[in-house]
Amino acid sequence: MELELSTPALLFSAITLLMLAYTNRFLAMASLIRGLNERYRERPDDMQLLGQLKNLRIRMIMIKYMQIFGVISFLICVVCMFLIYKKFDTAANITFMMSMVALLVSLGISLWEINLSTKALSIELSGMEEVLKKSKSGALGLKFKDSDTSTSKS
Repeated sequence: MELELSTPALLFSAITLLMLAYTNRFLAMASLIRGLNERYRERPDDMQLLGQLKNLRIRMIMIKYMQIFGVISFLICVVCMFLIYKKFDTAANITFMMSMVALLVSLGISLWEINLSTKALSIELSGMEEVLKKSKSGALGLKFKDSDTSTSKS
């Protein structure tokens, strides 16, 4: 198959949009880490916070590798365009495939990071549910609807 100069050029917009999305995820996570730092200073013994910190550390590493493989894909794509321009068709085909593989690795890591992100949100929701249950039953003197119905009959 003979590649045209426009074929790898199609990847440029896709890769740059992915890099923008990865950068936005990184910035959102940096903001979250700063917020968790303040929360840690208030409650250093919060076990839920430790789970979130572990999750965030793994996600930071994953985002780093997502970005690395995205940049590698972009660079190989540029090399591919140069090889097409110089009429080295076999080398251009190989580098285009390498660029696609690097992009696939980046997207695969992104999918894995999204899964971890969802788990982090579950940790946060479970903490909120725990606080809500405590406030409804204890501090406010309220009971859940399905709790002790025998006392309301008498």
